Amino acid sequence: MANVTTAQLFEEPFDADEYIERLAWRTPGGGSKGGAEAFDPKKVRDVHERDRFTVSRSPDLRVLPLASVCVLRCLSCSDRILTLTMICSHPKQIKEAADIIQKLHLIAQELPFDRFSDVKAKIASKYHDLERQLIQEFTAAQRRGEIGRMREVAAVLLHFKGYAHCVDVYIKQCQEGAYMRNDVFEDIAVLCQRVNKQVGEVFCSPETVMAKLIQSIFENKIQLNQKYMWEWLRSSTRNSDVEQYLKNLYDLYTRTTALAAKLSDFNLGSDKHTFLSKLIKNIFSCYLESYIDMERQYLQSRSGMILQRFYDSKNHHKRSVGTGSIQELKERIRQRTNLPLGPSIDTHGETFLSQEVVVNLLQETRHAFERCNKLSDPADLPKNAFSIFLLLVEYLCVDHIDYALEIGLSAIPSADAKNANLYFLDVVQQANTIFHLFDKQFNDHLMPLISSSPKLTECLHKKKEVIEQMEVKLDTGIDRTLNCMIGQMKHILVTEQKKTDFKPEDENNVMIQYTTACSKVCAYVSKQVERVRRSMDGKNVDTVLTELGVRFHRLIHEHLQQFSYSSMGGMLAICDVAEYRRSAKDFRVPLVLQLFDTLHALCNLLVVAPDNLKQVCSGEQLTNLDRNLLHAFVQLRVDYRSARLARHFS
Repeated sequence: MANVTTAQLFEEPFDADEYIERLAWRTPGGGSKGGAEAFDPKKVRDVHERDRFTVSRSPDLRVLPLASVCVLRCLSCSDRILTLTMICSHPKQIKEAADIIQKLHLIAQELPFDRFSDVKAKIASKYHDLERQLIQEFTAAQRRGEIGRMREVAAVLLHFKGYAHCVDVYIKQCQEGAYMRNDVFEDIAVLCQRVNKQVGEVFCSPETVMAKLIQSIFENKIQLNQKYMWEWLRSSTRNSDVEQYLKNLYDLYTRTTALAAKLSDFNLGSDKHTFLSKLIKNIFSCYLESYIDMERQYLQSRSGMILQRFYDSKNHHKRSVGTGSIQELKERIRQRTNLPLGPSIDTHGETFLSQEVVVNLLQETRHAFERCNKLSDPADLPKNAFSIFLLLVEYLCVDHIDYALEIGLSAIPSADAKNANLYFLDVVQQANTIFHLFDKQFNDHLMPLISSSPKLTECLHKKKEVIEQMEVKLDTGIDRTLNCMIGQMKHILVTEQKKTDFKPEDENNVMIQYTTACSKVCAYVSKQVERVRRSMDGKNVDTVLTELGVRFHRLIHEHLQQFSYSSMGGMLAICDVAEYRRSAKDFRVPLVLQLFDTLHALCNLLVVAPDNLKQVCSGEQLTNLDRNLLHAFVQLRVDYRSARLARHFS
C-alpha cells in the first residue's frame, strides 16, 4: 500500500478519478467491479485517512494544499455518497448529505479557478442539485400538510443559500386559495392567524417569516388593488367622480390600518409598529400627499351645487349683496333706521333658509372631517381640519344663512305699513335651529381635531366673528320687526278707537266691558307673543318679550293720553287697561306686568272722586311716580277745569 501512495501518483498530469479508483482496487473490499469482497466504503475511508497522513508528510507534495488534496479525494466519491443519501428519505441521511456538500462547497471556495474549474463546477452543481431537491421536498411536505417533515427539511436548508427561496415558496404556497371571500381584508386576517401558528412549528425564526409574509401581502395583494384604484382615479377624475375616489381611499386606508392593528398582535420583530407603518406609507403616500387638495376641491364643488340646486328650486336668482349699489345702500340704511327709503322687497314669506340644505352641507363636511382625521399626517391634521371648517363657514354661514338674513332684512316693511307680513321671525327661528346644528358639529367633529393645537384659538375666533356678525343682523331685524308690530297695534288703535268710546253720549247706557280697539290689539299681541316664543329660545325669549312689552306699554300709555274721559269713559278706560294687563301676563316678564299695573293705577285718577285724589296719588303704586305724570292723567278728565278738582289736586 505504501508503494501505491507515493508522490509519483500526484505528478502531472494528475487525474483524481483515476487516483481514487486505483486506491479502491488496491484496498481490500474496494473493488467497484465485483470480486471476492463486496465494496466497503468504510475501508476506503480508512485508507484515505492514512494516505492523507502520508501525503501531508511527503516533501514532494508540500506545494499541493492540503485542502486541495481533500477535495480531490472527496470529489471522486461524492457522486456515490450523494446518490446513496438522496434516494433515502430518512431525515438523518439528508442531513449528512447536506453536511458533506456544504463542506465541499466551502473548501471549493479556496481552490484557484484556473486549475480547479471543473472541480468547482462539479461541487457547485451537486450543491444546487441537493438544494433544489430539498426545496422540492419541503414544498411536497407543505402540500401534504406534514409539519414535522417541513420542520426537518427547513432546518437542513437553513445553512443553504436557498433558504430564503424556501421561505418564498412557503409564503407563495400558503396563500394559494386563501382569498375566496369578497372581503380580502378578512381573508388576510384569517390567513395570517393560521400561518402564524404554523411558522412557529416549522421555522426557527418565525418572526422573520411572518414579517416577510405580511410584506408580501401588502406589496402584492393590497398595493395591487391600489394600482387598479389609481387607474380608476384617473378616469373617475375625468368624470368628476372625485367623491367616489375619496370614499374608496378612506375605506381602503381605514381597513388597511385596522388590519395592521390586528397584525401587530403577532411577533414580527422588535419594531413591528414601525415596520407596519412603513408598509402602509409605501402604499398610500402618493395618494395622501394630494388628499387635502382633492378634499377641498370636492367640498367646494359639492357645497356650491347643493346651494344652487336649492335656489333653482325656488326660481330665485341669487342677488349680490354688499356690492355697493345705490339700492343696496338704501336697504342697509333702512335696515338700521325707520327712514322710508323706498319699498321693501316682497319675498312672499320665503325665508330662503332650508334645513335640508343645512343638513346636506353639514353631512358633507362631517364626512370631510372624518376623512381628514384618518388620512392627514398628524402634523398637518389641525391645519387641514381648519381649512375644511373655513369652507363650512363660507358656504353655510355666509352664502346661505347670512344671505337669507340680508334678504330678510330687505323684506321687513316700514313701521307704518299696514297688514305687514312679519316673516323675519321665521328667519330668526330657522337661523337659531341652524346655529345649534352648526355649533354641534363644531364641538363634535372639529374640536377633537384641533383641541391640542394652536389652530384652536384661530377656530374659536373665526366662529365668534361669524356668529357676532349674524347676531348683529338678527338684532337689527328683530328690532325693526318689533317696530312693525307696534306699528300694527298703533294702526288698529287709530282705526278702531273712537273718541266717543271714553266720552259716551249716554253715560247710563254703556253695555260693553272693553272697547273694540282694545279687543283687537290684545288679540294681535297674543299672536305676536306666541310667535316670539316659537322663534326664540333660551334667554332670547325673555329679552325680546321684555322689549316688546315695554314698547307695548309705551304705546298704550301714549294712546290713552290722547283722549278726554268722562266718568263712565274713565271706567271704560280702566276696563281696557285691565284687558291689556291680562295680555301682559302672557309675556311672563315681571317688568312688563309691573308697568301695566302702574298704568292701571294711573287710570284710577280718571274716575276717583276729587276729594280722594291726594290719597290715591299717595298710594303704593303711584307714590314714587313723577308728579307731572300724575298731573297729566288728571288733566284728561272732562271735569279737570272745575275749581274744585284743581283745588284738590294742588
